[in-house]
Amino acid sequence: CRGYARALDAALGAFASISKTVDLNDNDALLSLVQSCIGTKFSSRWGDRVIEMAVQATLRVVQERGSSTGEGTVKEVDIKRYAKVEKVPGGEPADSRVLRGVMFNKDVTHPRMRRKIVRPRVLLLDCPLEYKKGDSNANVEITKEEDWNTLLRIEEEYIEHVCAQIVAARPDVVITEKGVSDLAQHYLMKANITAFRRLRKTDNNRVARATGATICSRTDEIQESDVGTQCGLFEVRKLGDEYFAFLEECDDPKACTLLLRGGSKDVLMEVERNLQDAMQVIRNVVLEPRLLPGGGAAEMAVSRALRAAADAATGVDSYPLRAVADAMEVIPRILATNCGAKVVRVLTELRAKQQTEGPTWGIDGTTGKVADMNAKDGPRIWEPYAVKVQTVKTAIEAASLILRVDDIVSGIKGQK
Repeated sequence: CRGYARALDAALGAFASISKTVDLNDNDALLSLVQSCIGTKFSSRWGDRVIEMAVQATLRVVQERGSSTGEGTVKEVDIKRYAKVEKVPGGEPADSRVLRGVMFNKDVTHPRMRRKIVRPRVLLLDCPLEYKKGDSNANVEITKEEDWNTLLRIEEEYIEHVCAQIVAARPDVVITEKGVSDLAQHYLMKANITAFRRLRKTDNNRVARATGATICSRTDEIQESDVGTQCGLFEVRKLGDEYFAFLEECDDPKACTLLLRGGSKDVLMEVERNLQDAMQVIRNVVLEPRLLPGGGAAEMAVSRALRAAADAATGVDSYPLRAVADAMEVIPRILATNCGAKVVRVLTELRAKQQTEGPTWGIDGTTGKVADMNAKDGPRIWEPYAVKVQTVKTAIEAASLILRVDDIVSGIKGQK
């Protein structure tokens, strides 16, 4: 096991030496990286549109946060929470795009409310705009007719008071996660405020990130800083048979919606899965901006480095290094086999090329020939450093675990 641990250290050192740092502003490098991920999947027939959407959406939700140690900052890329894929059947695939903002499947609560506002002030709530019903079963005994009218008036005054607190903040759009009563709709409509009700918590969080608003739990605690002013255009549009609310042209939004259009729901679901794969690739590169050459080039380079380390070692220590070096050559061997090449000849040529011309030479899976992954006219296959390193770590640790279990079992048998 100690020998395998040394082999792992040597492999990680070899990976670090042949990796190249990628500039996140270099769009061509990111596009070529994602192309090697989804080039053979269903969405490849859409051309580069899916790749460009994945790159745009992932870079848009990147946010700097303070590290847990309190020193410096770390990048947070929460694709699952802040990059929502909205699938709308119908239209052309060319209509698919990444919004500079967010959208959600809701219509205004009152037909006379405004459906288009430029530079709106957005207020987000998670409290109901209706009279609260008691949690316990309470009976009220009324002896006079005036008492009943008093009860109704108290409810109306409560709603009027809540709406007055909202109107005081001068919002143009109010979005709440709970209900909005008819009376509250009336007061908000009179104040020329557009209201939405029963929005999901996840959608509300995305709207907050995109518009710069803060979700308020009580209307009497609303402050000017809680109102979002980063949205450039609010509009309710009809797509297919349903209405969608768009909050677009936001200033530096940290959340986005990917609008997918296509012929059927099945096609859109497959494209969504491909999009998720592509966004995860970009996320890995954002967190660890280093790349390794693909096509078996990285594995062959590590194999060469481990063989050199094995030659320098003495005795039993060299055996684990040679074993891991042989295992690394499995990847280029399988690549050569899959594309119908002469395996022994291609592997020999690959070793020679790496020896003389560098570690970026690998196998082109289309032609079955040895090619330079860094050449402009080559296959240009690159893989995220974090994924490749984690794969090797997991494999060697799994092998070490099996060896430890074998040692324990053989020790028990010897004691008997």
